[in-house]
Amino acid sequence: MTIEANDPAVAIAEKPASLRPVLEWIARRAEPVVIGLAAILIGLALFSLFILAVGKSPATLFQLMYTGGFGSWFSVQNSLSRAAPLLLTALCVALPARLGLVIIGGEGAVVLGGVAAAAMGLPLAGTAPVFLTLILMAIAAMAVGGIWIGLAGFLRHYRGVNETISSLLLSYIAIALMNQFVEGLLRDPASLNKPSTRPLPAEYMLGNIPGMDVHWGLIIGILACVVSWIVIEATSYGFAARIAGGNVRAAQIQGLPVGKLIAGFTTLAGSFAGLAGMIEVAAVQGSANASLAAGYGYTGILVAFLARHNPLAIIPVAILLGGIDASGGLIQRRMGLPDATVLVLQGTLFIVILFCETLYGRFKIFNPDLWKRSL
Repeated sequence: MTIEANDPAVAIAEKPASLRPVLEWIARRAEPVVIGLAAILIGLALFSLFILAVGKSPATLFQLMYTGGFGSWFSVQNSLSRAAPLLLTALCVALPARLGLVIIGGEGAVVLGGVAAAAMGLPLAGTAPVFLTLILMAIAAMAVGGIWIGLAGFLRHYRGVNETISSLLLSYIAIALMNQFVEGLLRDPASLNKPSTRPLPAEYMLGNIPGMDVHWGLIIGILACVVSWIVIEATSYGFAARIAGGNVRAAQIQGLPVGKLIAGFTTLAGSFAGLAGMIEVAAVQGSANASLAAGYGYTGILVAFLARHNPLAIIPVAILLGGIDASGGLIQRRMGLPDATVLVLQGTLFIVILFCETLYGRFKIFNPDLWKRSL
């Protein structure tokens, strides 16, 4: 038997046997980190070419991006506030992805969740306790968001309708319904230039975390990510979902309830996006209006893919994307670039991340099964 002296995979295989389990554990978990960071760097490099093409300095832009997102305590708090809805909308993509589904309609669940929260909270404001009102608003938002995304899962399993297309089209329907409600049945007559529902009283707003200018939505989002990780990794329900996601036919042969899994996971995913809409109403906007369609559902897609649909990895990625989003205004003022420049960066990163998906499993250094081989 011969070996290649310069083959890093073979070199790792020659380490003492006692270290092999540790090295295998590190290798398998290093792959998404290394490839993910490489995707970000490549995306930034391509985006730099775009900035050069419009006659601006990439170095200045990245400096402003850091300053606007993380350069001061004020910037950090702004980034964390923007990350809060991204945590929940990313879960709307990540949870169905464990079943092999690509749901991109979280934006629809966000806007309808916000409208449902306002419709529930406004009649109760001033008559019911604050905590009870917020709980009922959250339940209403999660129910509406869950039904909306659950509908895409239902159509996928029972009617064979592609969930990517249906969830996207449902988003446009949801935005139209939101406009119909806030401009019609639920409109505040005093909202002249920007139609909206009546504002929530100040005491019924979701407050800030003590010592921070960041609302409690951040903590809610982090807890949702932790709970989602536990459901996926530590329950039989999550294990069955992973089996079905790997091979639906095999799962059906084994008697797993694939239909219930799809309906359950898409409904849970939609409920998280609906909760993001409630938080926007109760912590940021104060009412339901067109600002609910701020693109958080679409940015959540990028967060989920960059995190490889891992609920725990969603937390740092959402904070990073929240920081990038928070820097848009500073970039616009200092460099004279449109605020949509940040969207161009996000689109570039998304394309590169999708391309880098093809690299997983191609490097022996990350695949312990290939460390030993005979020539």
